[in-house]
Amino acid sequence: MIVTLRVGLLLLLLSVPALAQRTQQRPPIIDVHFHAHRADRFGKAGIPNPVTGKPSAATTDEALLQAALVAMRRYNIVKAFASSHLDSVERWRAAAPALIIGGAQIDRGIPTPDVSRLRQDFRSGRLGFLGEVGAQYLGFAPTDATLEPYFALAEELDVPVAIHTGISAPNTPYECCPNFRTSLGDPRLLEEVLIRHPKLRVNLMHAGYPYLQNTIAIMSVYPQVYADLGAIDWLIPREEFHSYLRALVRAGFGKRIMFGSDQMIWPEAIGMAIEGVESAKFLTRAQKRDIFYNNAVRFFRLDKR
Repeated sequence: MIVTLRVGLLLLLLSVPALAQRTQQRPPIIDVHFHAHRADRFGKAGIPNPVTGKPSAATTDEALLQAALVAMRRYNIVKAFASSHLDSVERWRAAAPALIIGGAQIDRGIPTPDVSRLRQDFRSGRLGFLGEVGAQYLGFAPTDATLEPYFALAEELDVPVAIHTGISAPNTPYECCPNFRTSLGDPRLLEEVLIRHPKLRVNLMHAGYPYLQNTIAIMSVYPQVYADLGAIDWLIPREEFHSYLRALVRAGFGKRIMFGSDQMIWPEAIGMAIEGVESAKFLTRAQKRDIFYNNAVRFFRLDKR
């Protein structure tokens, strides 16, 4: 009996390091499209996940923050570019300063940030990017004069910009944003901004979905434009997402596509988004590493940090 117990204990001790090693072997991920929202960002807490239909278990601000941090650590997310109300972003950044890089969001329901304050925040490193720029929700195109001071500042300070492109949830103009128009999500509308600001680094959030050909056109001509897969990697049907992603890769943009979860108030979306990319069998292991990590390092110049 004693011998059996000793052998069993030895096997257990040997298995613990092996298990830890397997856990640590998950490669690092950078989430370039993330939100540090309050739990009531969409009017109330506990709104159902649009895919699972289950209410968000995180019904308080602190519960949402902690649940998101647990998910990020589980999947070895080493950096998350998070935007929302500036005070909420700061709270998340204070909770995980090595993990969270804050962004200045311009969107409905969020106070428009002051340009002079942004200048200070970018220079001090308190914020690391401009976005999410949700001009579409406010009813104007990227070329609107309202955004020009922000784009000029971002170019001057070499701060990357992440802008919402594509579509949104069903009934958005009726239930949320009366000025929202699908036509304002067309990536081609960014062209004049890129002409005026040739040094501006731009991330097309949601990869311009479903404007595939116009996304390809913009990315073909302007190499400073990258695209993230936020939301489309878990919200739209998997076959449709894979078809869109495959088209972008076949068009030659495998080195400029970045992973994003678009985690809003559903921390489980992080794992769902990762699985959406991992399940793309047409991608090589190297291409997945580019999407999950290498391309974001290049776009955000994290090696210089």
